[in-house]
Amino acid sequence: MTAPASSTTPPAPRPDTRAPLRIPPFRWYYAARLVNLLGTTMAPVALAFAVLDISDSPSALGQVLAAQSIPLVVFLLAGGVIADRFDRAILLRVTNVGAGLSQGAIAALILTDRAELWHLIVLAAFNGTLAAVSFPALASVVPTLVPREHLQPANVLLSMQRAGLAIIGPSVAAALVVAFGPGWALAIDAATWLVSAALLLRVHIPPRAPLADRGTDPGRPSFLAELREGWSVFTSHTWLWVIVLAFGALNAIHAGAWFTLGPSVAKDTIGERGWGFALSAEAIGVLVMTLVLSRLHLRRPLLAGMLGMTVFSVPLLVLGVDPVLPLLVLGAFAAGVGVEVFSLGWNLAMQENIEERLLSRAYSYDALGSFVAIPVGQLTFGPLAEAFGASRVITIAAVAYVVIALSTLLSRSVRRLERVAVMPTSEPVSGSR
Repeated sequence: MTAPASSTTPPAPRPDTRAPLRIPPFRWYYAARLVNLLGTTMAPVALAFAVLDISDSPSALGQVLAAQSIPLVVFLLAGGVIADRFDRAILLRVTNVGAGLSQGAIAALILTDRAELWHLIVLAAFNGTLAAVSFPALASVVPTLVPREHLQPANVLLSMQRAGLAIIGPSVAAALVVAFGPGWALAIDAATWLVSAALLLRVHIPPRAPLADRGTDPGRPSFLAELREGWSVFTSHTWLWVIVLAFGALNAIHAGAWFTLGPSVAKDTIGERGWGFALSAEAIGVLVMTLVLSRLHLRRPLLAGMLGMTVFSVPLLVLGVDPVLPLLVLGAFAAGVGVEVFSLGWNLAMQENIEERLLSRAYSYDALGSFVAIPVGQLTFGPLAEAFGASRVITIAAVAYVVIALSTLLSRSVRRLERVAVMPTSEPVSGSR
């Protein structure tokens, strides 16, 4: 079911980072993601301060964030099967339009001063449901747009894009929040979802081979059969379930300590602009490391990635002990460097070791395990901060983060997984409409 893990590459030549952009479907996909990310990098900052304007409580913010993440978790497995059954480009267009309309509704409510907490909770839940379908499709679409030898350059280009806009987005959103209120940043986000959907009209993914050609019985297997097949892939790779298990806890800490308590602590210390600077600094770290990785060949992607993830404890520790802006910015920059090493390493491990026809389901099980505890973090860190103090809770969370990240390296399959050898091909992967 997977490529041989024992077949590894010798030291590789420097990747040609621009090569994927010469492939029309990837180029249009890249443009669609660029426009969309322009808005989505601003949305978390704007939404956080919109909620805090309505109810000055970390618990209220946690409720809105959890309202989005709970449906995401509940429907992820179904989203993975849907993404493996249907045209992923069409799914992405539909979910983009839906997200644009819901974000537009949130923006309109805020701009007209009619927003109540329950409005944001309901619309966030709708967005989470859409994300349950779009996330597996987004995560698995790249191998269908570029040849396998271009996977690292394609992922590097997408990381550059994310990081570059994440540098600008939080700071611009914070400036808009201070000058005009959070509604305008959310309105921009809504518009970018719709423009992205239009650009995706030019992306065509080749149809999958008939089931009979894949060595299976003719006819479409049942929904449950496809879920079981995805589960078999997930459990048969030790490195996969070990990392996912760890990220269940890491993401709960990240969501609770950083994204739920962080804005509340920042509002009382470094201010909204300071929080935007910290998030932008993390994105700068991602961008810098992306440029470095565009010239390097990751030999053991998961070993490097999990060592990189330990660095995220640094800004958490600064936030908990003494949120001085220069130290927080430096810590966030370092965290961005580490996060990008993991991000590239993880995508390469998944895309090179899991069959394309199963990739959406593998990513959905990955996301389910990684995201399942996020609502727990979002809902519990606020009350914990009220009971024991935000500084103490965040500091303990920082220490736990390091311990959990390093524990994954006890698994030999995580430490030893290497890149899979591929033969270069000159055949085009797909065409464009």
